[in-house]
Amino acid sequence: MAVPQRQWGTTPSISWTPPTEKEILQNEELTDELKRQGQYEAPSETEKKQALLIQLQKIAVEFVKHVCRKNNLPQSIIDSAGGRICTYGSYRLGAYAPGSDIDTLVVAPRHVTRDDFFEHMPSILERMLPPGAIEEMKPVPEAYVPIIKLVISGTDFDLNFTRLAISNVPFELDVKDTNLLRGLDDRELRALNGPRVADELMHLVPQKKTFRTALRAIKLWAQRRAIYGNIVGFPGGVAWGMLVARVCQLYPQATGSVIVMKFFRIIGRWNWPQPILLKESEDHPIQARVWNPRIYPTDKYHLMPIITPAYPAMCATHNIGPTTKKIIIQELERGGDITDKISFGKLQWKDLFTKHTYFTKDYKYYLSIISGSTSKDAQASWSGFVESKVRLLVQSLESQGSIAVARLFNKGFAREHRCTDENERTAVLHGEMQYQAANVKTETTDTIKDPLHNAVAQGGADATAMTNGNSQITQDGTEPNGFYTTTYYIGIELAQDSTKKLDVSEQSRDWKEQQCRAAGYEEGRNFLNITATRSYDLPLDVFAPGEERPTRAKKKTAMKKAPISGQKRSLDHNGTEVWRATAAADMTKSIPTISEERRHADARCRIRLRLRMTSNDLE
Repeated sequence: MAVPQRQWGTTPSISWTPPTEKEILQNEELTDELKRQGQYEAPSETEKKQALLIQLQKIAVEFVKHVCRKNNLPQSIIDSAGGRICTYGSYRLGAYAPGSDIDTLVVAPRHVTRDDFFEHMPSILERMLPPGAIEEMKPVPEAYVPIIKLVISGTDFDLNFTRLAISNVPFELDVKDTNLLRGLDDRELRALNGPRVADELMHLVPQKKTFRTALRAIKLWAQRRAIYGNIVGFPGGVAWGMLVARVCQLYPQATGSVIVMKFFRIIGRWNWPQPILLKESEDHPIQARVWNPRIYPTDKYHLMPIITPAYPAMCATHNIGPTTKKIIIQELERGGDITDKISFGKLQWKDLFTKHTYFTKDYKYYLSIISGSTSKDAQASWSGFVESKVRLLVQSLESQGSIAVARLFNKGFAREHRCTDENERTAVLHGEMQYQAANVKTETTDTIKDPLHNAVAQGGADATAMTNGNSQITQDGTEPNGFYTTTYYIGIELAQDSTKKLDVSEQSRDWKEQQCRAAGYEEGRNFLNITATRSYDLPLDVFAPGEERPTRAKKKTAMKKAPISGQKRSLDHNGTEVWRATAAADMTKSIPTISEERRHADARCRIRLRLRMTSNDLE
């Protein structure tokens, strides 16, 4: 397909050279590998999703008419009010994997409110969809991004809402029209920004098919290497899409395989914090806040700014910190080395998509952040809140001079336990696994897709109302004696300085106390703890089939020395546990039995953890 020779993006293109036969063959090999990796869905599934979206479009129009009739508006307004369904995210970009959610926005005219959406849309969905088609429907109106989570005939939808300050919303409405932003509040603007960014991005790439092939590959690579997810400090799907789009602009006639190969070298050696821009920033009379480090001091601290192309321009990667930036650049360099070898026939595309070694090889020491609740709904909200805040603990750890890397794994591990008393809950909060429910599989937060968890995590706001468990099975599936935890892991790599000690007690204490003061936290229902773990003590369920847990290295025999006073674990005058690790002590030794008073304090999130270790301890 011929591409118009004009400037794509903010700078001239690097090359307009058409693809060679070798590059075309490599592109076919890449596409075949992506299919083997399950990145393309069957045509029947695509047709099914398109049919469901047509149904949702009809439902959106009926919803708007229903509200108009309820408000006794004239028939002329009812007939012309309209209503529109817009998709955004990976589905709108055309680079989604089978089973992915479809991010969907209902656009309504000014006389329809968000309260109307949550009050009337569920009943209209039930009335207009075939009996039994709705497998799940869960409204989350209080969240930072209010949605209705829907599963229709096996397809997941996140249904968002916005209204425009206009009297009718025709089907042919162009959401890229900046004048539509007039009169919108922050939530409405934020919601409309999803499809606006996706549409603008697709408008700015020279070849859509090439872009989609390359983006599928880069997303799969990022997911396999555990560097995917905005909440935990890595680029999300749209941010990776903007990076791929920028490389497409520089090589307008290249194949998807060439874009992938160029991607690693161009983005890996980018002159950060110079921003990635797909177009020059634009001004508008509504004067919304746009990303501009010359005006807004906080924008200067963005380490890897990737700027959305639709007005108002925003930074999609403001959560990236020093460690995640370092990891991203390392992985880009590794990806570039692999694709160089693929280009010369020394490796295959499957080698690019090799899974990470975060738990099996990368680190010897981990901090486990364990959040827990006594009911499923309470934990969905509480774990989402904790997930949104863990990166702040990582930032605090990064300031500790003895830590070279503090890397948060990009998924949480959700587990169910059966605890009959407070002592057993305390053991679980210390990482003990003997009370885990035998018939319930551990799941990661990305596979659960809990709408309440995701809504709170994405918003970073205080946890919303929680449903308390009781002695019987409740509507949210809480079991008798059920205790529900979500654990996040931070891999620790120490700086090469044996003279320094590592003490994270202050950072751990301050971070934990801050979370337990949040409005959504309820004593006796929500719990939080931080423990230290060696790689060979990690739970088996963090390892995928075929992976092996690291084994403990045999220590060299040495002459026994008399213990030095003050090197053993002790309790201070407040009952606070202190771990003092020396050259002869193991910083991740099993926690011994502690007093009932200590257990009670821990269960109420008042534990203060102090970890002290020297570099010699971590040999």
